[in-house]
Amino acid sequence: MTDITTQQVRVRTTTYEANSILGFELVPLAPASALPTFTAGSHIDLQLSGGLLRSYSLLNDPQETHRYCIGVNNDAKSRGGSRFMHEQLRTGAVLTISAPRNHFVMDETSPFNVFIAGGIGITPLLSMIARSQALGTPWRLHYTARTRQHAGFLGVLQRYQGESGADVQLNFDQEPGQKMLDLKALIAAVPTGGHVYACGPLALLESYEHATASLPPQRVHREYFAAKQASATDGSYTVELMRANRSLQIAPGQSLLDGLIAIGLEPPFSCRQGICGTCEVKVLEGTPDHRDMVLTEAEKTANNRMMVCCSGAKSAKLVLDL
Repeated sequence: MTDITTQQVRVRTTTYEANSILGFELVPLAPASALPTFTAGSHIDLQLSGGLLRSYSLLNDPQETHRYCIGVNNDAKSRGGSRFMHEQLRTGAVLTISAPRNHFVMDETSPFNVFIAGGIGITPLLSMIARSQALGTPWRLHYTARTRQHAGFLGVLQRYQGESGADVQLNFDQEPGQKMLDLKALIAAVPTGGHVYACGPLALLESYEHATASLPPQRVHREYFAAKQASATDGSYTVELMRANRSLQIAPGQSLLDGLIAIGLEPPFSCRQGICGTCEVKVLEGTPDHRDMVLTEAEKTANNRMMVCCSGAKSAKLVLDL
């Protein structure tokens, strides 16, 4: 199950980055102390007011241990997390966070990296860019947003102007004379052996998956911020909880997570969409109906773990390490 080690940090600075996007710098409570190290593409969970748990990508250089930096888009469809961060969280506030976790791992052996970001999807790619620069790996970024005013962290990207191996391409598709990214052309131009990484809206990532279909899977990476399909609620299966020595029946219309909560056994969870990995649980027996965007196809085929917030069962029984 997911490591839920936590610690407290202080909000040192809050910055305006773009329309509806704020940046937050989080530092240790004890001066001169270090935060746990992280790898490019990692995220942390924040415990917010009202019991909310939300995941945000770390966007700063992985070589830094004195701070974590995150970016938060004030989503119009917010379930409370981004709204709280924008409207109530203040500089100086103390937050409880998880240790960094990474489901969007960067391959550091790649001879060339291509990054494709849409809107707030730039955040995990910024740490990858910093890491590529540190490794001396040439990289190219294609960053698309509606307008320049909707593109966050342009100041961070400006630091790479003139740097060897760095190439930043900006695209604002709602500005005069601009158009949507031609993902097929971008992927066709990827140097031999290069790896591609994408993060952004669902439509962008679906187009990205079509454009990269002919590339070897190990060279194609993506991170979703929203689910591609609805949670499994077909029900009519039994769940045995090995450590709790209990069982329950999941009814039609009920999710596995809701069933667990109903009996008072609530595993850590955040997104309820299968995109953050917080609710990962080991599967000891049975065949899950995987609906998450975290596990690879090979990991789903292994059927030895699942995200209980969105996935269900294809078998009549699941035995979980809970």
